[in-house]
Amino acid sequence: MGGGNINSSEHIDTTSTKIFVGGLAWETQRDTVGRYFEQFGEILETVVITDKNTGRSKGYGFITFKDPEVALKAVQNPYPIIDGRKTNCNIASIGANKNRRQAPQRGLNLSIFL
Repeated sequence: MGGGNINSSEHIDTTSTKIFVGGLAWETQRDTVGRYFEQFGEILETVVITDKNTGRSKGYGFITFKDPEVALKAVQNPYPIIDGRKTNCNIASIGANKNRRQAPQRGLNLSIFL
């Protein structure tokens, strides 16, 4: 399992290999997230974002795979169970699932005044 950091002197395009993982439990560690995602293929980096003051997880992180096809395979289930909790994941550069129902727009309908 890759858990180290990518050498910062190398520029690696992670547009299609980095996935976002949200909804992690506060207690979930980097190793736990990495163990779940290593089933899909080689991981270059696993990061769980933590609060700089408390050291506690902020509930999200990132996995960078070596291969774009592996990253796509890893997000085929957008709601994996990690550490006993339903999480969400997607290709980080794409963002959240665009097919989610959007909240209705609220505002003035100016066409009634025309």
